[in-house]
Amino acid sequence: MKLTAQQLKNKIKPILGKNHNDPAMLVSILQDTQTELGYLPRKALAEIHKELNIPLTQVYGVATFFKAFSLEPRGRHQIQVCMGTACHVRGAEKILDTVERELGIMPGENDKDLRFSLETVNCVGACALGPIVIVDGDYAGEMKIDKVKPLLKNYK
Repeated sequence: MKLTAQQLKNKIKPILGKNHNDPAMLVSILQDTQTELGYLPRKALAEIHKELNIPLTQVYGVATFFKAFSLEPRGRHQIQVCMGTACHVRGAEKILDTVERELGIMPGENDKDLRFSLETVNCVGACALGPIVIVDGDYAGEMKIDKVKPLLKNYK
């Protein structure tokens, strides 16, 4: 959904107000903006820069430094496949291959309907449960190839 410049302003103004228009709250402002818009469009970053009176490079620097921020639209469901050592030795690569085939996307991509986004992560700290697939923050441990399709079906 494309927003007009005024609609974008109307969504960002309350976020800035909630954070007292304080440049020191930039991370929080970006988090709230991404929650509201689903990602951080360039026009939103420009509006934040203008309203906070800070360099645009500073806004972009923070938005690109943290992996949690996305400058591109994301799918409604975020899928992460752990590729840490414990998960890897237990077959995470095959799990990832299966997810890729089922969704028709590679890590870093969204499906055409923006239903799913896929990414790999290095370690989620639940090594005893590996391999692990995380969908929208919900952990699915001891993942097997034959469990991938039923897991994804829950989110379609």
